[in-house]
Amino acid sequence: MKKIILFFLLLTSSLVAQNEVKVDLSNPNSAIYTHLYFLQSDSYEPAKAATTIYGFQGKEAEEVAIKLKKILDGKGLKVDFSKVPTNKMYSDTTGYKIGNRYVLFPYQMPEIYVERVGGNWYYSSETTSQVNELYESIYPWHTEKLQQLIPAFGHKKIFKIELWQYLGLVVLTIISFFIFFIFKKIVYYILRKIQLWVVHKSNERIDTALKKLTRPIVLLIVIWFLKTLLPSLLLDLDVNTILFLVLNIMVTVFWIYVFLKLVQVVMSVYEEFAESTHNKLDDQLVPILHNFLTGIVIFVGFLKMLTLFGIKPVTVIAGASIGGIAVALASQDTVKNLIGTVMIFIDKPFHIGDWIEAGEVIGTVETVGFRSTTVRAADTSVYQIPNSTLSEMVVNNKGLRAYRRYTTNLGLRYDTPPELIDAFVNGVRKIIELHPATRDEAFNVEFSGFGDSSLLILMNVYFTELDWNKEQASKHSLHIAILKLAKELGVDFAFPSTTVMIEQFPEKKGLEMPYSTDENRIKEIINNINQK
Repeated sequence: MKKIILFFLLLTSSLVAQNEVKVDLSNPNSAIYTHLYFLQSDSYEPAKAATTIYGFQGKEAEEVAIKLKKILDGKGLKVDFSKVPTNKMYSDTTGYKIGNRYVLFPYQMPEIYVERVGGNWYYSSETTSQVNELYESIYPWHTEKLQQLIPAFGHKKIFKIELWQYLGLVVLTIISFFIFFIFKKIVYYILRKIQLWVVHKSNERIDTALKKLTRPIVLLIVIWFLKTLLPSLLLDLDVNTILFLVLNIMVTVFWIYVFLKLVQVVMSVYEEFAESTHNKLDDQLVPILHNFLTGIVIFVGFLKMLTLFGIKPVTVIAGASIGGIAVALASQDTVKNLIGTVMIFIDKPFHIGDWIEAGEVIGTVETVGFRSTTVRAADTSVYQIPNSTLSEMVVNNKGLRAYRRYTTNLGLRYDTPPELIDAFVNGVRKIIELHPATRDEAFNVEFSGFGDSSLLILMNVYFTELDWNKEQASKHSLHIAILKLAKELGVDFAFPSTTVMIEQFPEKKGLEMPYSTDENRIKEIINNINQK
């Protein structure tokens, strides 16, 4: 029996000896573990923890080591040793530090890192020189005095949180509510002043956007207040880790919201400017630019969110770049269309609402999107032209014309007397001069030639109305006036016909039109021309 007991005692002592943690500074993982392990409540040996501090000795080194741990605890920064390198020749390649160094929390606290000196790893001299400054920034002057005022029963713990800490959390919450309601009005007033200083005007849409922007900004101020005073409560590391993770997630979300609302405010101002310009393409740029800026804000916010969970955004960007190349190769047409969109907005070959001719497509430009441009033809059918194709085509922008040209031939019967031809030409000229939608200083009405079935009267006019619908209405009124003139003069318009001459029936006479060439009558008709 004695032998069995002796065996178990020896076995227990050997296991304890095997599990005993020793000071090890051979690599970043062991050096950081040595520092934190010997400052735990159940293994508290500050002298051993102080061996990780380079350039300090004795009590001074112990004080630096203790403050370093409190700095990490106060910010809720818990070291994940599964991610800390064990390579004694580890070299940082992230860009934060260069050489044999390892930064514990490169995004939250890049000032704290270990480096290789000789054959061992220590906290760097740069880190130790900033310990007091970092400690005072995290733990304000009232932290120690607050501890002295707490009675003994206040240190009783419930779920790792002491009673006085519960009270402190309640007080911080109440103060946060007061800060929110006070700063809400102040921030809105400041935003209004900035907005009026920038654009010198306001409207209901901008005011609504500013009110929505005010709330997240005030919440960011409240969270900053909480993150500043929360370390003063000296909460447990696990509790601090959860609280700071939640607060940091909220900060990221609120910043995303702030920038999204800021984009909305900026685009509202730009939309006001776009509406005041003649260029309608600027109006179409508003939704495209809004979607582009929104995508950038969400993407950057997503990368920031990844850092809160220990994921390096550099890795994500590298993976996205490789994936982006593969996607770009697989969707070359989409990329070409996107580049074509950019070129259209830079060159501005047309505006929204312009009547264009692009190849076989003729119609009005309705929208310009990321991938294609929508053109509506006169028969209301819709064409979707890829922007890459459209940017390389010869585009005839009739919307940029100063006038709309209209050219046609008026065919008169071959038996029309020359006097009536002259009268008809002069009458059409006068109609054009008096027409409200034509240029009276630039037009042509001439007897231009002999057609197969008619005498050709060339009419070349310019309409001042650029809208297609108004142009058709102007043509209508012009044509009606010409028809009335022809009716009053007794002039007929020709149509395709064939005349057969039969010589063996000389007593048969052809059909003769009852033309009247009385000069006084013709002058009276021309003088009475007016636009109704």
